[in-house]
Amino acid sequence: MKKIRVLVIDDSALIRKLLTELINSQRDMEVIGAASDPLVAREMIRDMNPDVLTLDVEMPRMDGLDFLEKLMRLRPMPVVMVSTLTEKGSEVTFRALELGAVDFVAKPKIDIASGLKQYTDEIANKIRIAMTARIRQHVSAPVTKSATADAVLPSIANRVASTEKLIIVGASTGGTEAIKDFLIQLPPDSPGILITQHMPEAFTKSFANRLNNLCRISVVEAQGGERVLPGHAFLAPGHSHLLLKRSGANYMTELNQGDLVSRHRPSVDVLFRSAANYAGKNAIGVILTGMGKDGVAGMLEMHRAGAYNLAQDEASCVVFGMPKEAIAAGAVDEVVPIKDMAKRVLARLSGMGKHSHRV
Repeated sequence: MKKIRVLVIDDSALIRKLLTELINSQRDMEVIGAASDPLVAREMIRDMNPDVLTLDVEMPRMDGLDFLEKLMRLRPMPVVMVSTLTEKGSEVTFRALELGAVDFVAKPKIDIASGLKQYTDEIANKIRIAMTARIRQHVSAPVTKSATADAVLPSIANRVASTEKLIIVGASTGGTEAIKDFLIQLPPDSPGILITQHMPEAFTKSFANRLNNLCRISVVEAQGGERVLPGHAFLAPGHSHLLLKRSGANYMTELNQGDLVSRHRPSVDVLFRSAANYAGKNAIGVILTGMGKDGVAGMLEMHRAGAYNLAQDEASCVVFGMPKEAIAAGAVDEVVPIKDMAKRVLARLSGMGKHSHRV
């Protein structure tokens, strides 16, 4: 069996040692080198030709982002960021994903040695996913609200649809960029939106704030008990399942800290099943890039309840796992590139293009 060859880049000798031990404990991967900063790493990449990098965000001599930007422009390759659980760390992490990093692993704040050992499976799985991921092109400048102004689509032709309908979104690996690319095109009067993205608890609030600063709709981390109104999107917090409920004539959010579902909390399946139960044909389901099957069973229930479902196409996915499985299960009505997802959803809401591009 050919092992995945990993280069670890981190200024902390302890983190380098621990990551090396954790990665080498896996039968299908090995650390071929460990660099203390990007300048050392640059030579090792050239000499060793690794399959995957783990890259620290904050390092001396050259910032991790500067290195990543140059790497993805000159020699694109799979990168998993190792990020600190801070507000600044989360902002930098999202910029790294924007630049083309496949995913990230959060460093535990305390007791690093035992904390990282608990992350062995997560680190190993993300390296495996990175090895198979579609590496995206480098983005030169940070995305800003003013830069996205021209991307916003016109308001929905059928105004009634924006109050009666809901958009229900699920994503995993690569989803932070896909969700951003989808939401920034939506006009302020879009239907209410509920989103589950697999992400650690410390990052979901920062992600929601980032989206809110870029979009014409309001985006918040769900607190539970909120009324779902047009022009508002609610992101599942990293510690809880997000569900749709009804209270009289109103749609409401609900949080649930129950067991893992499809190995996740928050789980896309939980959100999609609640949409099937409480919204039925008033829901539009959107399944985006991600590894695994979370959301497939729930999307099939939405389909059977009369929802119209769209999946991101393979060419624009970082990982064509969840959409592929949903398509194979017969849960999807339309397969769409991420750049066209908002347009197709709004067309559906306006009563246009009902039968075009169907699977």
